[in-house]
Amino acid sequence: MRRQDREITDRAEILDIIRRCRVCHVAFHGGEYPYVVPLNFGIEQRGDRLFLYFHGATEGKKIELLRRDPRVAFVMETIQGSAAAEGNIACRCSMFYESVMGEGTISLLTEEEKPAAFRHLMRHYYGEEADEFSFETSTLARTVAMQLAVSRLSAKRHLPHRSTHSRSVVDSPLQAPPSP
Repeated sequence: MRRQDREITDRAEILDIIRRCRVCHVAFHGGEYPYVVPLNFGIEQRGDRLFLYFHGATEGKKIELLRRDPRVAFVMETIQGSAAAEGNIACRCSMFYESVMGEGTISLLTEEEKPAAFRHLMRHYYGEEADEFSFETSTLARTVAMQLAVSRLSAKRHLPHRSTHSRSVVDSPLQAPPSP
């Protein structure tokens, strides 16, 4: 990692960031170009192994690519805001974030494994409350569950510090540029 001052190596800190992320962007081998898909996800840690869970339609490009080559890369992030440098110098502006990147092998789960995968997904977004959710058999039948066995993981952060040289907009939501 080029910016080692931003690197996070503590596994507990990395897991904390993952738990605060809402979307995982998964890159599949797509032929000439990678195929990147934003997905909802669930987390499971078994010993020192980390697994991410996803769901989707039973057919389509993502499933086709997964069957062709199960090796994937992923990234997820939290955006904490941005800061503009004093004098509005663009090259001194910065984004505040925490990010996790990794690689691994993704596989389709069996019908028997699906409910546990969906439970991990639900827990990520709804906490322990998710244990009270039920799953419709008809929905499970037309949905695939995928498990990503993470083989490589890295993380970094850039958070605001107090400086007299910038004005922070950390508490302001990021705004899209005006429409033409």
